[in-house]
Amino acid sequence: MSKEKQMNLVHRKIPAEFLDALPEGMKFIHRHGQEFLVVEQLQCPAGHSLMVESVRIHGEPSIRFQVVPDDPSRLIFLDAFWGSHAKLFSFFPCQDEDVQYVNAYCPQCGTSLTVHEKCALEECDSTRSLDLQLPGGRNHIYVCAKLGCPGHRLAVTDLPYNLNRIVSEINYFGHGDEELFSGI
Repeated sequence: MSKEKQMNLVHRKIPAEFLDALPEGMKFIHRHGQEFLVVEQLQCPAGHSLMVESVRIHGEPSIRFQVVPDDPSRLIFLDAFWGSHAKLFSFFPCQDEDVQYVNAYCPQCGTSLTVHEKCALEECDSTRSLDLQLPGGRNHIYVCAKLGCPGHRLAVTDLPYNLNRIVSEINYFGHGDEELFSGI
């Protein structure tokens, strides 16, 4: 697959019922004649923003977290397009066979984002996830902390479970997803 094709966004249909009740912190945009769901605001448990304007992926601010406490030079930036796994690193990731999970921290206050939460994918045995909170702290995005796992789950309290599940299953892959950190 060519790099040009890998960098393209892939359209997936967003259910109209979800768009009618779009949670705060998410937006619906049109790009290249297609419709996409984009994370617009996320915060740590202490309320600090995890979004960063200065690092953009596909033209949108990215989601930023630290992977080593008290080391601001080790940051991962995630694509805010829902279902995408494109990412950038502020460091050169190396494969360490002993490391199976990523531990993530708020870059502002150092609060851990890792929680005990089963991965959304049945085939994954992970019980660790990153808890990324939408504004207000009632709605969450859980991202599997197991390296290489693309599992993620949206938990919007005011929406039926089935609708949360349908949106959570939107997954597509782009540039970099064949690498070591394909899930996170």
